[in-house]
Amino acid sequence: MTDTTPSDSALGTFERYLTLWVALAMIAGLAIGTLAPGLVQAIAAAEVANINLVVAVLIWAMVYPMMVGVDFGAVAGVARQPRGLIVTLVVNWLIKPFTMALLAVLFFNYVFAPWIAPEDAAQYTAGLILLGAAPCTAMVFVWSQLTRGDATYTLVQVSVNDLIMVVAFAPIVAFLLGVTEISVPWETLVLATVLYVVLPLVAGLLTRRALGSPKAIEAFTARVKPWSVVGLIATVAILFGLQGEVILSRPLVIALIAVPIVIQSYGIFALAYGAAYALKVPHKIAAPCAMIGTSNFFELAVAVAISLFGLNSGAALATVVGVLVEVPVMLSLVYFANRTRARFA
Repeated sequence: MTDTTPSDSALGTFERYLTLWVALAMIAGLAIGTLAPGLVQAIAAAEVANINLVVAVLIWAMVYPMMVGVDFGAVAGVARQPRGLIVTLVVNWLIKPFTMALLAVLFFNYVFAPWIAPEDAAQYTAGLILLGAAPCTAMVFVWSQLTRGDATYTLVQVSVNDLIMVVAFAPIVAFLLGVTEISVPWETLVLATVLYVVLPLVAGLLTRRALGSPKAIEAFTARVKPWSVVGLIATVAILFGLQGEVILSRPLVIALIAVPIVIQSYGIFALAYGAAYALKVPHKIAAPCAMIGTSNFFELAVAVAISLFGLNSGAALATVVGVLVEVPVMLSLVYFANRTRARFA
């Protein structure tokens, strides 16, 4: 195996066949949603501030191994390599929301106009705008780990994005939706940040202090890293179980909504990854840098869509499709990033 793909020490057999396990998890989720709706409803009911607690625990399990690898003594080094952070911020806040809105209008108002009613098109456009304005908070730690990203730098990138999101999300969405006010569930935003970033970070810090030596930390990280993949697969199964009825009853609509999301995802990744390459950003920073903009903070997008337009709205459906599309798209980009590692200095 060449250096262009993760080594066996970086990805075990289970992780190297992640695409297969995710596909099986999608099928299992659809089956559970169809055959055991009571179980799915019980999981869906476990919510606080529009955040599903079962999914939150699984995401926490995904993020924690990454946080154990965060070395606070190296945080100052981020200032010596600002280019990766600059690429992330420019793409996430000056480009991504607007290109997503443009693609949504192009496809729903023109390309797909013969198959989508105007009122539905407006709803789907609103949902994609919400997705485009919410860069990833939690899942990016998984993508970073799978591409052997710099854990400390990834944490700084996500933290800065979260701070900007607090003040920029509502104005950008309001501008793109053409409304004067938007009710952003700040409780959801704060709780999600605490659950997905703060608590795993504190746990990781305490773990590093308890283990002491770098060798012990490395050994412990190797033991807990597979739980990231387990958490990801279980999360996919639950998400597909929760949305199984919609997926099976409206497959054409799901496919149409997915088209601009897929184009946006690959386009944003190409832009960020290409810019990082041109600026000679190291691969361990460039890969997570591109992943943050490509992935979405779907919890916030779904919550705002439900708050603004209702649970059964087209906007809420569009945000859910974003969740369904994200995992296979991101896995393909992880593969591409790993295959092109040797091209970076």
